[in-house]
Amino acid sequence: MTVSEVRKRYLEFFKARGHVIIPSAPIVPEGDPTTLFTSSGMQPLLPYFLGKDHPEGKRIADSQPCFRAADIEEVGDNRHTTFFEMLGNWSFGDYFKKEQLAWFYEFLTKELGIESKRLWITCFAGDDSLGLPKDEESARVWQKLGIPPERISFYGPEKNWWSRSGQPGQMPAGEPGGPDSEVFYDFQTLHDAKFGATCHPNCDCGRFVEIGNSVFMQYLKLDPSIHSGQAAFGPLPKRSVDFGGGLERITAARASNPDIFLIDVFHDARKTLEQRSGKRYGEDGRETKSFRIILDHIRAAAFMLASGIRPASLEAGYVLRRLIRRAIRHADALGIKGGVLAEAAHGCSTTYSDAYPMMQESAATIRDELTKEEEKFRRTLAQGLREFEKMKTIDAFALFTTYGFPLELTKEIARERGLSVDHDAFLKQMEAHQAKSRAGAAGKFTGGLADHAEQTIRYHTAHHLLLAALRQVLGKDVHQRGSNITTERLRIDFSYGSKMTPEQIAHVEKIVNKKIAEALPVVRTVMPREEAEKLGAEHEFGVKYPEQVSVYSVGPLKDAFSIEFCGGPHVENTAEIGSVRDPDGTVRKGVLKFKIVKEEAVAAGVRRIKAVLE
Repeated sequence: MTVSEVRKRYLEFFKARGHVIIPSAPIVPEGDPTTLFTSSGMQPLLPYFLGKDHPEGKRIADSQPCFRAADIEEVGDNRHTTFFEMLGNWSFGDYFKKEQLAWFYEFLTKELGIESKRLWITCFAGDDSLGLPKDEESARVWQKLGIPPERISFYGPEKNWWSRSGQPGQMPAGEPGGPDSEVFYDFQTLHDAKFGATCHPNCDCGRFVEIGNSVFMQYLKLDPSIHSGQAAFGPLPKRSVDFGGGLERITAARASNPDIFLIDVFHDARKTLEQRSGKRYGEDGRETKSFRIILDHIRAAAFMLASGIRPASLEAGYVLRRLIRRAIRHADALGIKGGVLAEAAHGCSTTYSDAYPMMQESAATIRDELTKEEEKFRRTLAQGLREFEKMKTIDAFALFTTYGFPLELTKEIARERGLSVDHDAFLKQMEAHQAKSRAGAAGKFTGGLADHAEQTIRYHTAHHLLLAALRQVLGKDVHQRGSNITTERLRIDFSYGSKMTPEQIAHVEKIVNKKIAEALPVVRTVMPREEAEKLGAEHEFGVKYPEQVSVYSVGPLKDAFSIEFCGGPHVENTAEIGSVRDPDGTVRKGVLKFKIVKEEAVAAGVRRIKAVLE
């Protein structure tokens, strides 16, 4: 069974059970530099777990292309990839554990014909320190479906809890989360003792592979400044289900083959690499790892290029460049001479053309960009080797950050010259570099909000007022090009060709503060997309929106000061933006004023404003 067939059957299965199939979000959200990649199916849907009504109803499903940069170093085994498709279905205050687990079990065993005896289950063991109970309910549902107790295991929050920020103690105020129940497929391969004396579902030996995860979003992390002395978690307004299943892994399970790189979507590229290298996939362990890295990285790079990303030295462009360069080095390891990446990527354009027409439409761009970047790296490689010769002590981190040398390349060259590399020093520098990157990315999710704390929500609505004021002062050609909002300040990137004058900045501030003082209602309306577009609602250009969209207006819809496509959350009245909450819970209005603290250029034709409430 092919990936396309599994995807189609999944969507039809849940459509028959009352789910609306929604378009997938871009792998790289357009017009929002605060979000590098879409890394899960639920990422674009976060507001609806907080009680907002989804425009398409309470039951939705899709297949979402995802990319996780943190998994780059994991690629090379039989199951890890950076790019993957996540099958998803969601219930927003509708069905819950009983229906969700039964449906997924039915899809696997009856729709796909996967043997029940190959399925193992994990559930949440609870966390007494945070008052989170053991998920006995999910285990009982699984047993009623026919999974015996010996194939059901309980794990703590490090394995069976899901929130965007990780474990319960790491969650910011206002973020939803909940226990999850994961399904593993047993490929019945031999256990590798280096991973422990006994094998279990979360063992890393490769026998068990997770194919689906049902998250039961039922808790909300409380803001201690508001709920001091109370429990850390409260109930969500609506209990919801967030399911994510790896399309490639499910397809591999259907074939009962533990190597996902043998499924159909990799076939053409794999054959190209075999022909160019003269080697056979699977015959040599080290060479097979190189095959897998190239296959994964080229597929991810092709999707990024089709989404408009280009190789660069920063953010998404840097990740793309790293993927391409790492693939080149492993092509070298296979003995492939000359450019091969563009040829291998051609298979992605044809294989995915049915579900993602952009891949075929961008085939020429993908080919040209990969060819150009491969040629460029060959030149960079030569420059890096010259710098290498000058070093008295090998600085692996400098070679990595400046010339894109992977650590394994630096070690290989050093060995050829009888030199050594300080592996521990490289790791420490990388850890510091990654920690800095993670800190900078902590607030990077759709909409640019760092969390859903009360002050962040105020800034979010102020952000809408600011954009409308900018369009009023600078002209209707001004559009948002990105945002980042925390409890400390808001930031907006917008299209405008010149530096704002002090008079323009003062005028914008005056308009925003006036609208706050007017105590305008902030109204959410669900309407057909075409109707919202006719009203002139601001939205991200190039994004494919569903037929029904959520629109927020400041003031009555027919005479709104601001109107935007948005999932929220927002204050209910602009007067709340200028309010403060005292420790005793008293709310004082009209205390805070909106102030622009910085206006600067960030790119050609793009300006950035940072503003605060003080």
